[in-house]
Amino acid sequence: MGAPEKPRSPRDSEVLTTEIVLPGDGNALGTAFGGKVMQWIDTTAAIAAIRHTRKVVVTASMDELHFHAPIKVGEIAQIQARVNAVFQRSLEVGVEVYSEDQLTGTRKHTCSALLTFAALDAEGRPTTVPPLLLETQEERDLQAAAEARRAHRLANRRRTAPKGG
Repeated sequence: MGAPEKPRSPRDSEVLTTEIVLPGDGNALGTAFGGKVMQWIDTTAAIAAIRHTRKVVVTASMDELHFHAPIKVGEIAQIQARVNAVFQRSLEVGVEVYSEDQLTGTRKHTCSALLTFAALDAEGRPTTVPPLLLETQEERDLQAAAEARRAHRLANRRRTAPKGG
């Protein structure tokens, strides 16, 4: 067994992705498809998880996905992701999405989400995740809140698991 991995700061996992909402990304209302925004969220969050783990990761769950406002076709979408918490073989990434009017620069918080990723080894089996270096009270609070969400998610998974087999 190798030496324990060195803790990594949440800052080291930060990702900022920028997209322009093109007509093909939009619906009949002239706003971005929710599924397209979800794709951008998942991709950006996965990069944050990879930056923290330096391993292959897979999306285990997307929780707390909230659309606060639409993003119009022609606007710029900015997706920000950062690791909130780590567990033994998984980690939580928080994501916020903002729209930006190209001409005025006006920005609006449009969406937020929490995603859990599992880290995989070279054989595709779950593997350990490096610890998170919690340096501020906000970072400690995010870890604690993620632990509570994880406990709830695991209890719900047991409750809804298929019976028998």
